[in-house]
Amino acid sequence: MRKRFKITVWPLSLALWLTTSAMAEPLSVQDREEIHRLGSGQGRSANELDPLLEQVNRAAERGLPTEALVNKVKEGLAKGIEPHRIDPVLRQMTSRLESAHEVLEEARARGMAEGNRQRALEAMAEALARGATKDDVRELTKLSQEGKHKSTQEVLAAGAKSLAVMKEGNIPSKDGAALVGEGIRQGYRASELLDLGREVKRRGSDFQEGRANLQDLREQVRRGERSDRLFREDRSGSGERHRDDRGNRGDRGGRGDFERDRSDRQDRSGRSERPDRVERPEKIERPDRPEKIDRPERQDRPDRSGRGRD
Repeated sequence: MRKRFKITVWPLSLALWLTTSAMAEPLSVQDREEIHRLGSGQGRSANELDPLLEQVNRAAERGLPTEALVNKVKEGLAKGIEPHRIDPVLRQMTSRLESAHEVLEEARARGMAEGNRQRALEAMAEALARGATKDDVRELTKLSQEGKHKSTQEVLAAGAKSLAVMKEGNIPSKDGAALVGEGIRQGYRASELLDLGREVKRRGSDFQEGRANLQDLREQVRRGERSDRLFREDRSGSGERHRDDRGNRGDRGGRGDFERDRSDRQDRSGRSERPDRVERPEKIERPDRPEKIDRPERQDRPDRSGRGRD
C-alpha cells in the first residue's frame, strides 16, 4: 500500500512543479524573437535590448503578470523609441503591479478570496495609475467585508478602478468609496462596478451642481437596484437630467425622455415644439418664382422658329 501511494503522488507532484515552472516562465521564445526582430529593424543591438528583457524576467520571477510589460516593449520598439526611454516606463508599470500585489495580498490576508489573480492585478494596477490610492483600496476592502456577499480580489480591483474613474469626474474620494463599497456589499459584479463608475463620471457636473445626489444613488444601490437600471429614469420625479457621452443634455429615460427634454428647452426659449415644421415661411411662400407657376413663354417658343402649334 505504501509503495502504491508513492506512485500515485509522484505524478501529481511533477504536474504541480511543471505548472509552477510554466507560470514563472518570463518570456516565450516567440516574444523574445519578436522583440529582437523589432529592435534590429530599428538598428538596436542586443546589448540595448537586454535590460528591457531582464526587467520582464524579474517581474515574472516575482509572480507579476508580464503580458502588459511585453506589449509595452513591443509597442515602443515598433514606434522607433529608444530602449533607454522604454526602460523607465517599464519600471513605472512594474512598480504599480507591485503596489497592486501588495494591497491585494492585504485583502487576501483579511479573508478575501482570490478569484482571477491576473485580472485582479492588472485592473488594480490600472486603478492606481488612474488615481486610486492604497488607502482607497483598504477602505473598499473594509466596506466589502460588511456585506453578506463574499467578494473576490477581482471584484475589489474593479471597485478600485470604478472609484478612480469617479475621481476623474471630480467626485470626492470619500463619497465615491461609499457608493462603490455599497455596490460591493450588494454583490455587484466587476462589470457592474465599472459601469457604475463610468455613469457617475459622465454625470459628474450634475452631482457637483446639485441636480443629482450621490446619497440618493447610494440608497438605490442599498435597496438592491442594479447598475444597468440606476440611470434609466428619474425615480424622484423631479425631471432631473444628465449629460450623455457627448455632453448633450437629456433625461434619465430613453429616447422618448430625451425628446421631451428637447421640447422643454424649446418651450423655455419661446419657440414651438417642432419649429422646423411651422417656422420656415421661406419654404412655403415663393412669391419671387412665377416662372414655376405659369409657363406661357415656354409654350410660345416654337413660334420663334416660324412654326406654330396645332
